[in-house]
Amino acid sequence: MEQLGRSSWTLLHSIAATYPTQPSPTEQADLQRFIKLFGKFYPCWVCAEDFQKYVEEKGVKTGSRDEFGTWLCEAHNEVNRKLGKPTFDCSRWEERWRTGWKDGRCD
Repeated sequence: MEQLGRSSWTLLHSIAATYPTQPSPTEQADLQRFIKLFGKFYPCWVCAEDFQKYVEEKGVKTGSRDEFGTWLCEAHNEVNRKLGKPTFDCSRWEERWRTGWKDGRCD
């Protein structure tokens, strides 16, 4: 399950990194549907239920690349807190997943 989780977060953060800065209403609706279906069909039922609950409570923010990327980072942090893992500074999500670290590191 750990590998599935890491791979899933990589996929979702990669989608956020390539999401338009000014998405059309259709793109916003498509992404909202995708996220809801992703949560519905996720192979780990406990994880899926938690994600669906998060989406229901917080909605899916798809108004821009930054809005979605920050929303996703906050969702990821919620999971990390539940698992006792460190959280990530969501103001740096784009540096981590899109543009690369300013200091040149590759992690």
